[in-house]
Amino acid sequence: MLDKDRINEILSEIENMKAKNAEELEVLRIKFLSKKGAITELMGEFRLVPPEMKKEMGMRLNELKTRAQDRLAELKAEICLSDEGQEELDLTRTSYPVPLGTRHPLTIVKNEIIDIFSRLGFTLADGPEVEDDWHVFSSMNFAEDHPARDMQDTFFVESHPDIILRTHTSSVQSRVMEVQQPPIRVICPGRVYRNEAISYRAHCFFHQVEGLYVDQNVSFTDLKQVLLLFAQEMFGNDTKIRLRPSYFPFTEPSAEMDISCNICGGKGCAFCKGTGWVEILGCGMVDPNVLELNGIDSSKYSGYAFGMGIERITNLKYQVKDLRMFSENDVRFLREFEAAN
Repeated sequence: MLDKDRINEILSEIENMKAKNAEELEVLRIKFLSKKGAITELMGEFRLVPPEMKKEMGMRLNELKTRAQDRLAELKAEICLSDEGQEELDLTRTSYPVPLGTRHPLTIVKNEIIDIFSRLGFTLADGPEVEDDWHVFSSMNFAEDHPARDMQDTFFVESHPDIILRTHTSSVQSRVMEVQQPPIRVICPGRVYRNEAISYRAHCFFHQVEGLYVDQNVSFTDLKQVLLLFAQEMFGNDTKIRLRPSYFPFTEPSAEMDISCNICGGKGCAFCKGTGWVEILGCGMVDPNVLELNGIDSSKYSGYAFGMGIERITNLKYQVKDLRMFSENDVRFLREFEAAN
């Protein structure tokens, strides 16, 4: 029968519980907290308690159950601690704490770029690295005889000539446009591949972040203002930009964007080759053909796009002179970025 003496008796047993291993701990759990355990049995007898005693007895039962759970948790912690102490001693292990790793410099810069554009309302979009010709070239207004389609520039899958490793993350923009109507405001970070000789200034794979904004009445002025804000957020409030006419198949008009050299402040140095300017990205207004190819009415909507190499931005931010260092996993190099994490 449920009474105070019975509760106190079980509480005393709980306080004195001991277990040397997980098996003994499980036996105790079953004894007190299982469906047929002692506490569950008392809970079943609660309905027989006189109404004037239900409040007090209910509180005592809850306290009993809570104490049983806490005591089992304490024993479990003791067993785990004991097991750790019995591990075989590794005599070759250093006596110093194992150092924590750091984020890769490319990850640090990529996250900073994403953060800046996220605050401007851009969302993340992703797509496959192994792509088809349509999303990489045709939907982006590349002509059939464009040099980028040559095997000298692009990695093709030999058994499937239409399948390639993407050369830019513009393919992600195409995939977004074909399933979503404007307004569209996305950034597309990712790894890309090009058939180039590996050197201190080039690699067969690298990382890009591309952006796309499509809506009604989007202008080149909007593009310029967004890129100015990005440059100042990334390189400092005193950073200036300039836009030079260029050509890309998927934008018209197109431009290359330079920033004032963050090493010499635009005065001219070896890093900027005495010009005071350093090129960081390409941009332009989305060609109406690209909008139409991807199912968007170019008479109603306009847009801008931009793309930058993450390695390039990292070089400018941290003055890393050799691109190969980013993929060699030299711990000495990676430790230089501990303060940036």
